[in-house]
Amino acid sequence: MTLKAETTFKITAWNEETVSESEENGKLTRAHVTKSYSGGLQGEGVVEYLMAYKSDGSASFVGYETISCVLNEKSGGFVFEHRGLFRDGTVDSTWSIVAGSGTGALSGISGEVKFSAGPQEEYAITFNYEL
Repeated sequence: MTLKAETTFKITAWNEETVSESEENGKLTRAHVTKSYSGGLQGEGVVEYLMAYKSDGSASFVGYETISCVLNEKSGGFVFEHRGLFRDGTVDSTWSIVAGSGTGALSGISGEVKFSAGPQEEYAITFNYEL
């Protein structure tokens, strides 16, 4: 049975650095990002993103986020794999739980988030999962 957690998050830190850059290949960056979650999922997340920017400013990215949380009254953690695209000021991505990454009362968890948003102070998500 699929469960849902209505959740909001804020980005509390974003530290991005250029790894390489050239006219023909664009720019590669790495970002270390921290988040705080509230609502159905309460806790902290730490993400490491790798981003490939094109000359038009768009970027493809992947990342892994370690979550320590309480999810609908169950304590534990897991890892999200992020895959997405940034274009025209909007991010479109899918966050999928890495199989076998659940800990504590979240052992065996699976699920994902579909995310699309422009810049804002706080983001609302629906986290669909099975446990």
